[in-house]
Amino acid sequence: MAATAARIVIKSPREVELMRAAGRVVFRVLTELAGMVRPGVTTAELDARADQLIRAAGGTALFKGVRNQHARLPFPACVCTSVNEQVVHGIPAPRVLVEGDIVSVDCGVRLKGYCGDAARTYAVGTPKPAVRRLLTVTEEALALAVREIRPGLHWSQVARQVAACVERSGFGVVREFVGHGIGQEMHEEPKVPNYYDRRQRDADFELRPGMTLAVEPMVTAGSPEVKFGDHTHWPVVTKDGSWAAHFEHTVAVTEDGADVLTDGR
Repeated sequence: MAATAARIVIKSPREVELMRAAGRVVFRVLTELAGMVRPGVTTAELDARADQLIRAAGGTALFKGVRNQHARLPFPACVCTSVNEQVVHGIPAPRVLVEGDIVSVDCGVRLKGYCGDAARTYAVGTPKPAVRRLLTVTEEALALAVREIRPGLHWSQVARQVAACVERSGFGVVREFVGHGIGQEMHEEPKVPNYYDRRQRDADFELRPGMTLAVEPMVTAGSPEVKFGDHTHWPVVTKDGSWAAHFEHTVAVTEDGADVLTDGR
């Protein structure tokens, strides 16, 4: 716990406001794309519009060009567009969205040296009731995490509540991919899981004012187990083919709670 805490960068009020400015761009992108999501639109069209908006704001897309240890090529797009059974890291493509689909859009922006990162999952047309419930529960899990964050708690206390919210609704919490610290870099310490078990004790951390975290529940309608979905080793999909939802905010810990930096304020 001490080793992790020592590597966490505490942000000044000025730095938090710079992150909020980046978060406003993320909010603008996600809000604009929400209005575009409908049957017949391609995920490539969503990415092209995101690129325009980020450039117009003077920002840089965080995801474009990122490498991971498994993928053959850098991530080729500005946003991740993950459809149906894709959990995260879906690559925008000529894929046409159809009635009843869901699509998670994850957007990260660097502006004046600081980062914002958020995600929403949108229904395409009118979703089935079970799918709508998946989206509602995932968004509620994120809202719960934000409400529960306050100095002096350990993250495990929040994570347990997030997992309980999801699992008592009959859904699964993805374990292989988690949230993260964020600031001048997209990924900073600490790791911010949406569940807790005894194996994580050494990585648990106490919430302190000035911490900035990307909190992002990833929830599955079936088994929480995931795998890489294609030869690029970018899209992450559910092993059982069940659908998944993803909601995320960048959050600053304050003296008395949490301040969401990607809500457009």
